[in-house]
Amino acid sequence: MILENLLKNHQSVFATLPSLVPVVEQSCDLMTSCLHNDGKIMFCGNGGSAADSQHLAAEFVGRFVDDRPPLSALALSTDTSILTCIGNDYGYEYVFARQVVAIGRRGDVLVAISTSGNSANVILAVQEAKKRGIKVIGMLGRDGGALKELVDIAIVVPSNITANIQEAHIFLGHCFCSMIEQRLGYTRS
Repeated sequence: MILENLLKNHQSVFATLPSLVPVVEQSCDLMTSCLHNDGKIMFCGNGGSAADSQHLAAEFVGRFVDDRPPLSALALSTDTSILTCIGNDYGYEYVFARQVVAIGRRGDVLVAISTSGNSANVILAVQEAKKRGIKVIGMLGRDGGALKELVDIAIVVPSNITANIQEAHIFLGHCFCSMIEQRLGYTRS
């Protein structure tokens, strides 16, 4: 019974994803253009969203489907020395923002992942990105939270269940990888 209920929740969230096709396409266009012009994609998020950030950055730098050149991407949640230094010296809310200031450049893309849309450290990173002409894609949940109004493209998974939002985020992230590889001419099919 528990598994059946979990599957039902999952299926009901995934049934809403076709409504997100336009913003997913727009996001892929933005990231493809960034990579084509020698920019980089930066990912940030907390907890499960940090894990998704790492996962997706690895798919871009490694490969997703076919062997191809590495694509410039990184997760801002992976360097423990940077995270603990910034957290200790400035406060946890600055752990992503200071990295955006240090390495972000006009033409880059920041993918801000937050199931609530209200993570203070992600909000500050987005604000710093916007000051620098860095486009921002928000992978959000619930009603999009405060981030929905701050990002250039908001992909809001309409669910209040964190696990289901995260399941949809990683699926959509895999869609990014597949679509971008195809747009850059790296897939054989």
